[in-house]
Amino acid sequence: MKKDTVVILDFGSQYNQLIARRVRECKVYSVLIPYNTPIEKIKSYNPKAIIMTGGPASVAIKGSPKADPRIFKLGVPILGICYGMQFTAYALGGKVGRSKKREYGYAELVLNRKEKFFSGFRNRERVWMSHGDKVQEMPRGFRILAHTKNSHIASMAHLERKIYGVQFHPEVIHTPKGMQVFKNFLYNICGLKPTWTMHSFIKNSINEIKQKVGNNKVVLGLSGGVDSSVAGVLLHRAIGENLHCIFVDNGLLRKYEREYVERMFKKHFHVNLHVARAENRFLKKLNGVVDPEKKRKIIGAEFIKVFEEGSKKLGNVKFLGQGTLYPDVIESVSAKGGPSATIKTHHNVGGLPKKMNLKLVEPLRDLFKDEVRLLGEELGLPERMIHRQPFPGPGLAVRIIGDVTKERLEILRNADLIVQEEMEKYEGYRNIWQSFAVLLPVKSVGVMGDERTYENVVALRIVTSQDAMTADWAKVPYDILGRISNRIINEVKGVNRVAYDISSKPPATIEWE
Repeated sequence: MKKDTVVILDFGSQYNQLIARRVRECKVYSVLIPYNTPIEKIKSYNPKAIIMTGGPASVAIKGSPKADPRIFKLGVPILGICYGMQFTAYALGGKVGRSKKREYGYAELVLNRKEKFFSGFRNRERVWMSHGDKVQEMPRGFRILAHTKNSHIASMAHLERKIYGVQFHPEVIHTPKGMQVFKNFLYNICGLKPTWTMHSFIKNSINEIKQKVGNNKVVLGLSGGVDSSVAGVLLHRAIGENLHCIFVDNGLLRKYEREYVERMFKKHFHVNLHVARAENRFLKKLNGVVDPEKKRKIIGAEFIKVFEEGSKKLGNVKFLGQGTLYPDVIESVSAKGGPSATIKTHHNVGGLPKKMNLKLVEPLRDLFKDEVRLLGEELGLPERMIHRQPFPGPGLAVRIIGDVTKERLEILRNADLIVQEEMEKYEGYRNIWQSFAVLLPVKSVGVMGDERTYENVVALRIVTSQDAMTADWAKVPYDILGRISNRIINEVKGVNRVAYDISSKPPATIEWE
């Protein structure tokens, strides 16, 4: 079944991915592409609607981002948001200029006329504004739908051509009726149906994977994280025995991690799982290395070697499975000259080498992280696996500050297990992005059983975040922090002090290395 697609043209908005997600929350498929995408490429999506995002530029200034004006002749409904509305006015013969007063934050939207685009709205609603320019004169055929105190044209439309614009941001939570705007546009104006579901995604994906892969073998690096686990189960649904998963035990994993993955994928899902036991190889390479970047590069390079060796043993593998997500695709486009700045620094092991000469199969490349979790639920993965916290590719090596040894790994593994056990009991656990222990390269004086001790210090790092680009330290109840500290000091030999990291990102990062 060919899915209905809404094309979102990105003019550099900080909320670009949020708009794509809001459309998908309406169960309508969306793709986010740069504003300067050629018209033929836009047509190839066979879009049922086009949405244009906001952006930081002034549309009347030379060199500001402008889409191909032929999009307005495609005959599909169009919604311009903030800069997108200003570009609509500019491209169709209206006038855009600087506002006497800039509008940032909450504003009261007043409807000029009742129209199905604002179905479900009262005459006055709170909205979120963020602009210094405004539409001063509308193009011919447009009508004012709403205004605010500072913007006499806060929303406009050419009703016959189904071209709409809003100066406010419906995609942010600060606009309470924002989702209603998207629903009204998609359902009432575009006539689209809410058919983009994980059930339909599975059905379509299985067919696509079968067509692409045929009877060939696929090899997938399975980490036990959410993305690779969901990708593995989906690929197994499609090609069964032709999927081979390789799990690299590098000795830098959480306690019982290998056993958990083996039990889940071998016994529960009956996947062909090949475990590479490579702890000694990794520890030998890491001996004496304290620089975080060197650690990361050594681990990445060794992982690739181990994975390649495992793949060769399988013989005649044609495809490489990867758990690439849609934000990764968007970021790679951004890095190649798209309008949105690439901010995120990845702590994970890098991609596999091109010399493997394998064709890629990436079943999750159309999905955001929250959609991957929904897909995991639909595929029957256990809740504990679906809602696992992110874990760095280099593993515990970047949570041990300084030299990585078997002894120090064992201390951290035992401390980390206690953190996980206690945090999973916490009722606010789902709101936590990451919670883990870090082993510091210092020792401190303590007293245990009337005896002086001189042992290791463990730091707790517990943060809340939406996307890991920014994060804040979590205000976890004192009794939980106290219980974690008590257990670590009493149960983990070699630790006599626990500290809590109360740094936000920025300026700190989530991981310590």
